[in-house]
Amino acid sequence: MNKLATAICAATLSVSGLAIAQDRFADVTIQTKALKGSVHMLTGQGGNIGVSAGDDGVLIIDDQFEPLAEKITAALGKLGSDKPQFIVNTHFHGDHTGANAWFHSNKQSTILAHENVRVRLAKDDKSEQAALPVITYQDGIKIHFNNETLHIWHLENGHTDGDSVIWFEEPDVLHTGDLFFNERFPFIDLKSGGSVDGYISSVKSLLEKIDEDTVIIPGHGPLANKADYEAFLTMIERTLEIVNKHKEDGLTVDEIIEVGLGDEFSSWSWGFINEEKWIRTLYNG
Repeated sequence: MNKLATAICAATLSVSGLAIAQDRFADVTIQTKALKGSVHMLTGQGGNIGVSAGDDGVLIIDDQFEPLAEKITAALGKLGSDKPQFIVNTHFHGDHTGANAWFHSNKQSTILAHENVRVRLAKDDKSEQAALPVITYQDGIKIHFNNETLHIWHLENGHTDGDSVIWFEEPDVLHTGDLFFNERFPFIDLKSGGSVDGYISSVKSLLEKIDEDTVIIPGHGPLANKADYEAFLTMIERTLEIVNKHKEDGLTVDEIIEVGLGDEFSSWSWGFINEEKWIRTLYNG
């Protein structure tokens, strides 16, 4: 009886957790914005989704959370096909890979990512086998799709150890993944190979590759351009200078948090990465 009660309790908690997850996304609407060439951006909850839609079919960059998969599919259907042939993951975090298994199982989508994305997802007990990338690369790969060339580049030890960015050459559109949080402090996953110096280096290298005409799909935040990305880099470098100066003066991280970064950077704080978390990242990163 005790085993039966335990099993019933576990099943009840599992169903309850699923219901809560579904409720969390119940009111989310997937918005579609046409950019240039074949490229569109989808926004909902989680990382921004890049889309190539045309005669060859549909390719997507990241896929947010599994409870949103059917809503994402409906939005893709309006662009020409609700069966993305390819999914490119910019990194392994669940708000970018959560619907991998759903798309692979239900739409036979082929998932591509840097090899460290597969390694990290495979180590996660919550990840299904169907969520793992089936094509992986070390430095990068090119995809020729919808009469455009997609350059996929791996950048080391920035947001994570498996970051990829995707540049649509002909329309000149760049999807940065989480190497860009537009108008907000970034999350740098120090426990998963990310580093502050690596993040800065990655952003600088991307800024050298683009110009004022490049349209940027950030990992999070509104559509952007080069000036927005430069402002983002300036914020990181200036806040790092502030934290390093206090650190050299012997202040602890808690004392630096008490002093703060000043009103100039208050607008960059947001729900997930507020000023305290950003200071801790800069101090430890």
